[in-house]
Amino acid sequence: MKLSVVEKIGFGAGDMAVNVVIVAMQLLLAYFYTDIYGLRPADVGVLLIVVRMIDAIIDPAMGILTDKINTRWGRYRPWLIWFAIPFGFAVYLMFITPDLAYTTRLAWAYFSYILMTLVYTAITIPYISLIGVITDDPVERLSANGYRFVMTKIAAFLVTIVVPMLAVWLGQGNKALGYQFAMGLMGAMGTLLFLFCFFTTRERLKPEIPTLPLKQQFACMLRNDQWIILGIVILLLMCGYVIRGSVAAYYAKYFLGGGDALISPFLTVGVVASILAMVSTTWLTRFYDKIKLFRYTQLITFALSIAMYLLVGQQDVVLAFVFYFLINFFCDMQMPVFWSSIAEAVDYGEKKNGQRVSGLAFGGILFFQKFGMGIAGGMLGFLLNAFGYQADTAQSASSLAGIALMMTLIPALFHLAIGLLMKRYRINNDYYREIRGELARRQA
Repeated sequence: MKLSVVEKIGFGAGDMAVNVVIVAMQLLLAYFYTDIYGLRPADVGVLLIVVRMIDAIIDPAMGILTDKINTRWGRYRPWLIWFAIPFGFAVYLMFITPDLAYTTRLAWAYFSYILMTLVYTAITIPYISLIGVITDDPVERLSANGYRFVMTKIAAFLVTIVVPMLAVWLGQGNKALGYQFAMGLMGAMGTLLFLFCFFTTRERLKPEIPTLPLKQQFACMLRNDQWIILGIVILLLMCGYVIRGSVAAYYAKYFLGGGDALISPFLTVGVVASILAMVSTTWLTRFYDKIKLFRYTQLITFALSIAMYLLVGQQDVVLAFVFYFLINFFCDMQMPVFWSSIAEAVDYGEKKNGQRVSGLAFGGILFFQKFGMGIAGGMLGFLLNAFGYQADTAQSASSLAGIALMMTLIPALFHLAIGLLMKRYRINNDYYREIRGELARRQA
């Protein structure tokens, strides 16, 4: 079932909106909380763990809810229009820095972050489920995800380049106020993007939604070995990606000695690499097995991370940029493959178990994603604290060594584990066509 270019762009617009938050959380939020909002690193670590654990519990529940509600617009699209405005408003609230006592500011950070998490979950799970009902063609799904992830990286551009610039311009010397206004504009953009996604996409497939009790749905998912592999993989990916992405601002500012001015160019190099990775993956998977591509690029990321630790010193700014580009390029080549694989793993589970579990499966993947983000966020805060990090001042040798480790060796271990684990994942395009054929015969 072919998709038009407009519909692929519309589908990508939804993820562009989602990634206003994702990129901010992965690349800027820890730095914002320590160096601008004024929280202690250990408190940031606890905050990120607590919020992500709440988020992880909510995700499967939201997946179940989307299976129970159906409208004339479809099962998933309506959530985009219902929560578009609350999404933009919640982004704005999360970046307000109240001029209050430390304990009260910490409480506001919890409140605004949890609110953002609830709204984000309510709109994101229906969005990622949408790919399973707009087409059943695995090539078209991969192509749509290619568009999606290019637009994702455009959002990353805006957050890493435009937001710091707007924060300076709008804040007029007050960085806290500047980030509040800049992220408020990003939230408004996210609202418009979700509305565009709603109006340009269509739900064509109507998969049978299970009436199984929740306990049996969980049992079906636990028998879906390929879905479990994807869940563990996204958990490991988030651990490596968030630790490296979150510490990148610290690495540019302190380890490379570039100050605030080097943060935006350094993060931008990673975003450019990711965009090129999305384009390259869409092209390469026409000729090369997508699962092998997934595996080998993670092993290459592991090797490059080790090399960066060994070869890049504090004075090697250009070399640091080169390695950061290469690491992000190879690491992010998996993205279109991973997110198109979830719907295929759902079909695999239906073939294997005779029951289709869709909403809970997508919600479960987000559970693993948020759980990984929580682990990574907690590790980041605790490690910064353990290495003696002090916000916005000259760092000790211990702190600089810790920042270098979090940039390279620590994420490398997670990518190695992913590369080894993906050897057990077997749903490539040929096998998926067999799955679809079997399901079609059963329906007939």
